[in-house]
Amino acid sequence: MVVGEELIPPGVGRAAAASARPCSTLLSQGGAACVPAPSSAVPPSVPIGRDRPAAPGDMAGDHRLLLENARQVVLVCTRGERFLAGDAVRSLAVLEGASLVVGTDGFIKAVGPADTIQKQFSEETFEERIDCSEKCILPGLVDAHTHPVWAGDRVHEFAMKLAGATYMDIHQAGGGINFTVERTRQASEEELFSSFQQRLQCMKRAGTTLVECKSGYGLNLETELKMLRVIERARRELDVGISATYCGAHSVPKGKTATEAADDIINNHLPKLKELGRNGQIHVDNIDVFCEKGVFDLDSTRRILQAGKDTGLQINFHGDELHPMKAAELGAELGARAISHLEEVSDEGIAAMATARCSAVLLPTTAYMLRLKQPRARKMLDEGVIVALGSDFNPNAYCFSMPMVMHLACVNMRMSMPEALAAATINAAYALGKSHTHGSLEVGKQGDLIIINSSRWEHLIYQFGGHHELIEYVIAKGKVIYKK
Repeated sequence: MVVGEELIPPGVGRAAAASARPCSTLLSQGGAACVPAPSSAVPPSVPIGRDRPAAPGDMAGDHRLLLENARQVVLVCTRGERFLAGDAVRSLAVLEGASLVVGTDGFIKAVGPADTIQKQFSEETFEERIDCSEKCILPGLVDAHTHPVWAGDRVHEFAMKLAGATYMDIHQAGGGINFTVERTRQASEEELFSSFQQRLQCMKRAGTTLVECKSGYGLNLETELKMLRVIERARRELDVGISATYCGAHSVPKGKTATEAADDIINNHLPKLKELGRNGQIHVDNIDVFCEKGVFDLDSTRRILQAGKDTGLQINFHGDELHPMKAAELGAELGARAISHLEEVSDEGIAAMATARCSAVLLPTTAYMLRLKQPRARKMLDEGVIVALGSDFNPNAYCFSMPMVMHLACVNMRMSMPEALAAATINAAYALGKSHTHGSLEVGKQGDLIIINSSRWEHLIYQFGGHHELIEYVIAKGKVIYKK
């Protein structure tokens, strides 16, 4: 379902459209006040975010967090857009000399010029204040594709790849996913949770506040459920947001054909997930299939994805990675929310995804580490596809850092820095069905953000590998969850 459209007229850039207004708008739940704008600001035109009923504490004069005097606040969006595509993604909304307020409910209450925020909230109290002078505030980063629950690393396979072995060479020899499946089946639930928690901590320190997390290293119902219980526990106990994905069709289990594996998933796995969801034991958002030659063909993929959709899961799957499979065309036909990889996508598939508003989750780390050809990001962007980014963190592509993913996307896939940041915020949130609450700094959205020690936001991408020094705070729901 399409849940939002860009509101700037075609052919008018966001910066041009915004700067046509001679004021910078204070954005708050109570309304908008127009004040003189700094010449370099990109002023939003209307209050942003959806109206929400006042939460307890909203009117009591107390708030959770005040971020004061930032050199730049990167809003990304200003009009409640659910994604950015086409001309809209070429420049982002940025306020200069701004402050931001998060309420006790964890949602953004106001963002605007620092002096105006100071006047409006001068009599109010805050649980915490942070001086952001000469620093930049950005939305928390969204990682739209990860495989973070597993046991046993594959560093030995990295050496094999460096010596010339391909991904499918290793897979067909019993390595790859099969190696990790064996180790994950043997691991206890507590062992899996402990390592998963450590990985989420690493992602958090790199600025990620919302992450998609897949199962898929079980391939039998018992182990898939074990992985999903681990993900559910993290969703309830930890402070990073999680979108959970069932990926029982990550590989064909030993001793089964793809058709037999699909039958097992449709007749046994999905009904059990539906039952556990009804009982409130496990919450799953998405369904994934590895649609690939030698794994799940197009027919088996269609059957599994349609069955998942029928149980209420969003379609978000691997497609057109190593061979052209017409997965993009299939995803567009089925109403997929997102398709990942797409190194081998066809022109027709790109056009179909653009029309269907199906997002492309591109994974520059995978193409880099496997020495694959890069996904055609420029073609997708020019055709109006909603482009998102993910780290593809897994034993085969070991990367926690969305800033490094954005850098690789710019250098290797020829994306601009605004395009990369949009892909790692609002568009990644869209790929997970969460862009109504995440992915931009707008009133009414969740107060997930990062503060970097730089006077320009682009340094987060420009400084390859420098994010550990740049990121000073990571904040979720208005609470500091990491401080350098």
